[in-house]
Amino acid sequence: MRKTTILWIAALAVLGASIAQAAPGDRLRARLAQRMGGQSDSNDAPQAPLPQTIAYGSDPLQQLDVWRAQGVAGRAPLVMYVHGGGWKRGNKDVAASRWAPTHFPAQGYVYASINYRLVPDHTVEDEASDVAHALKALLDRADELGIDRSRVVILGHSAGAHLVALVGTDERYLRAVGLSFANLTGVIPNDGAAYDVPAQMKQSGRLMMQTYTQAFGTDPERQRELSPTHHATAPNAPAFLLIHVQRQDGIAQAGDLEAALRRAKTRVARQSFPGDGLSGHAEINRRLGDPDYAATKVVDDWLGALFGQ
Repeated sequence: MRKTTILWIAALAVLGASIAQAAPGDRLRARLAQRMGGQSDSNDAPQAPLPQTIAYGSDPLQQLDVWRAQGVAGRAPLVMYVHGGGWKRGNKDVAASRWAPTHFPAQGYVYASINYRLVPDHTVEDEASDVAHALKALLDRADELGIDRSRVVILGHSAGAHLVALVGTDERYLRAVGLSFANLTGVIPNDGAAYDVPAQMKQSGRLMMQTYTQAFGTDPERQRELSPTHHATAPNAPAFLLIHVQRQDGIAQAGDLEAALRRAKTRVARQSFPGDGLSGHAEINRRLGDPDYAATKVVDDWLGALFGQ
């Protein structure tokens, strides 16, 4: 019996190490397997009403869901969410907070969650372009959807945090669709870790390096062109809120982006929250909108001040 117990402990230790060191997709699958074994991911989030789905391009992935603001007589601010997934996986249906589609409309905001084309069939440049195109599609339908075009925030988690930060610092993506930084009120990058791509790749482990190389290639010039920190010289989107948990690379990357934005005289706030590793990284996305989760109040207060609500 003792020998069997020791073998089981050893096996669990190997499994835990494998999950910790695995590529993002493998870790995600392991996490999903844990949840299927009884761990809840919803935290009793309320059931959201069915959204309106809009195609903003011809590719099947160029779609978004939108929920209208509640209790607003006129037009409401827009919060548009961009999911994570290592630039190569994830979608608006499974990679977003279950709280957000009810929480943000209850706060008086139109809330949208977008899909975008994925690596390797498409490039990170294509993904940033999709963020801009999705925003353009929403603003073109502002009358129909009850959106106040003068109050717009883009929010993204993980790879999505990188994409919204890139669109908020490199105006070329917005200009390509007839928009500009004037069409953004603010940007919320949530626990990203690739704002400075060359720096992130230098300190990445072997397995994560595969993800970064697939997304950003090996050309240092291209890596810099896809780095929000290197674009964060004026002008930028008017205001940023950087939120993150206690991941070493995420802290360093958010700190460097904050410093670059401050040098450009761009309004920026940064707030950290408890949470380590993959579990913390997932929680700050999964529970955003949960009134019992600390990041929700920080985001709500920031949005309220920004939008004058």
